[in-house]
Amino acid sequence: QVQLVESGGGLVQAGGSLTLSCAASGLPYRDYAMAWFRQAPGNEREFVAAMSWSGGRTYADSVRGRFAISRDNAKNTASLQMNSLKADDTAVYYCSALRGLSRRWGQGTQVTVSS
Repeated sequence: QVQLVESGGGLVQAGGSLTLSCAASGLPYRDYAMAWFRQAPGNEREFVAAMSWSGGRTYADSVRGRFAISRDNAKNTASLQMNSLKADDTAVYYCSALRGLSRRWGQGTQVTVSS
């Protein structure tokens, strides 16, 4: 059974930092790219960042230069370091495992940035 479990969300002031973590189990981790998406109230879920097994990274324009995605292939974990947070970053953040058209999702973790 595939499980993605996020942790690390919370309340932070604008300009602050948070690190989200995702622990994956029940899937061949090296076959999947790991990604983070987010969804703010009233908005569609949007892409934030992704990282392949081999280390390639992509970012949404809105977070490039402020967020950094990483993964530990030995521990089947992924992280999202978020710096210089803005009120617009407030959302539920979801960890996702991607392979072709397949998407696996975690339950989400709330990030709230106060201005």
